[in-house]
Amino acid sequence: MAGLINIGLTGILGHQAALNTTGNNITNANTPGYSRQEVQFETQSAQRTGAGSIGTGVSITNIRRLANEYLTQQVREDSSLFGEQEALNSELSRLDNLLGGETTGLSNALNNFFASLQNAAEDPASLPQRQLVLSEAQHVVNRFEALNQEFIQQRESVKTQMEQGVKDANTLLKSIAQLNLAISESPGLAQGREPNELLDKRDEKLRELSELVNISVVQAEGSQVNVSLRNGQALVVGDRAAQLGTRDNAEDPTRLEFTLTTGGRTLNVDSQINGGKLGGLQRFESEALQPAFAELGRVAIALSETLNHQHEIGMDLEGDLGGLFFSDVNSQAAQRGRVIANTNNGAPRDAQLAVEIIDSSQLPAGSWSLRFGGDGRNFELVDRATGEVVNQGRLPDPVQSEISMPGFNIRIEGGTFNAGDSFLIEPTRNAAANIGLEVNREEDLAFASPVRAEGSAGNTGDATINQGKMLDVRDPFTNSLLSNFRQDGQLDPPLDIQFRDDGGQLVYDIVDANTNTVLQAGDAAAVPPVNVFQAGQSNKLFTEDPRSPDYFGFQFEISGNPRPGDSFSINYNTNGVSDNRNAEFLAALGTENTLNNGSQSFAEGYAGLVEDIGVKTRQSQLDKDAGSTLLEQSTNQRESVSGVNLDEEAGKLIQYQAAYNASAQVVSVAQDLFNTLLQSFR
Repeated sequence: MAGLINIGLTGILGHQAALNTTGNNITNANTPGYSRQEVQFETQSAQRTGAGSIGTGVSITNIRRLANEYLTQQVREDSSLFGEQEALNSELSRLDNLLGGETTGLSNALNNFFASLQNAAEDPASLPQRQLVLSEAQHVVNRFEALNQEFIQQRESVKTQMEQGVKDANTLLKSIAQLNLAISESPGLAQGREPNELLDKRDEKLRELSELVNISVVQAEGSQVNVSLRNGQALVVGDRAAQLGTRDNAEDPTRLEFTLTTGGRTLNVDSQINGGKLGGLQRFESEALQPAFAELGRVAIALSETLNHQHEIGMDLEGDLGGLFFSDVNSQAAQRGRVIANTNNGAPRDAQLAVEIIDSSQLPAGSWSLRFGGDGRNFELVDRATGEVVNQGRLPDPVQSEISMPGFNIRIEGGTFNAGDSFLIEPTRNAAANIGLEVNREEDLAFASPVRAEGSAGNTGDATINQGKMLDVRDPFTNSLLSNFRQDGQLDPPLDIQFRDDGGQLVYDIVDANTNTVLQAGDAAAVPPVNVFQAGQSNKLFTEDPRSPDYFGFQFEISGNPRPGDSFSINYNTNGVSDNRNAEFLAALGTENTLNNGSQSFAEGYAGLVEDIGVKTRQSQLDKDAGSTLLEQSTNQRESVSGVNLDEEAGKLIQYQAAYNASAQVVSVAQDLFNTLLQSFR
């Protein structure tokens, strides 16, 4: 009877455990990371008899955790991919909405500004029209500054998210290390009885960590795991966890770089962070936000430089030459601010460098690293976007020199350079923050041209002279006023163009109108001929080459058929308050191709930035959708193995309950038999 009771008892206990396990599955059906468990039954050793073996019941060998390591790893990888795309798309969408918005973008402000200039050109003496120009110009400045400030706020938001992500990652790393220790010390592990709940918790922590950064997980002794970055840099080894961190980037202090501290050593792992939220934020900063800073600054520099030059060669309402319209792109502060010394540079750190904008039409939007090697005199300029060396050489002694690049020059002004020193060169990045409106009064707007020409009343030919083209009022090499514009409100000297016959050829002399001195005599016999009038075509007066001693800063054209004795005078445009020539040139700059070597206007340059961010946003949305689909598929595959199916578990409850009841019946039968046996001896 004892054997039958024992058999029934093993069945009761075994199926009670099965019922408990099934109940635990059902109650954890919605627990993140929970893996379904099942009881594994095994027949107990049989009792040998002369008639054969008689079973002695059932035993539970293991409560198995249903998990597939390959599927678990796939979920981690897809979580990392989706985490990266989600973070990237979120930040790109915010930037895209900012740049493309009608009220937040720059397009409307630019269009309204140039429209106001066009309206002012129709009535250049109107003070209300001039005030509207100043108002719209200030609005353009405000939009540049607002966009730049929004960029800064988004950059700071990204940095905050990076710092919080690192804190979350460190918490997870510490938890994984602690779970490793708890798992390795779990009773029964040597007999193959794993702590299922601890394994589930660790897998869930690993999945959460993979949402932050792409990781590699390797099984180790004692059911522990070692966790590392994808390149092999260890994050968790056994029960020891490294610590991720952030710090200001040595090359660019506006950025954060990632560090890893382990064994008392801190390493820069910035280039090793990829995938997950942290990788997505890093990609956004390097692939979208920094280029947007640079491109917006390039438009600001081109607008400032081009408007400034055209305004300076005009004349205001009070007869003075125009000054700066926007802030000087080559102020000393602006030039010095385009160079950032690496914080790791060697002592004495007294190097002085500056970046001068030479030609905004050729200026690229980018950043470069100027690195010194050898004895500190050898240098190479590296494009940070491509890693390509675009310029290299050796500093002279003394070091004062220039490194020429398309659109800008890097000026080495002095100081000490050590091997290993480097400098960040960013010609355009801060330009949107530095732009400002320099014109304060309506009267200071230079809508007129400072020179004018007219023919003599006694001319007998039918030749005409146009109203000329201003080239400059300053020497491009010294930036000082040209000698003929140094007297306020005067052209010094005023000029006469006098035609005469020279051996059958019609030539003209350029004469100082004040002294009647010939400044440049026509000579048909010279090689090459000088100032010979070509009939039937428009003849340009004065050279465009600023290196020539005959450069006046303007150019006129005479067409038609002048006769000997005819003359034309060129003088300062005194009382030219209704002259709109320079206003028309200023307004025309709105559609003139002044960017990318003359292939884009200001509006098109900004539209290119909006389009680039829009394309990246759209692509990131597609990548995010694809990543979501992959994650959903891998999660479903894992759930098909490890997830709890409530219908299936309900069926098992009935099965195990029936077996439990049957086992209890076996015990009841054994009791009845024992009672019958006792009664037979009474």
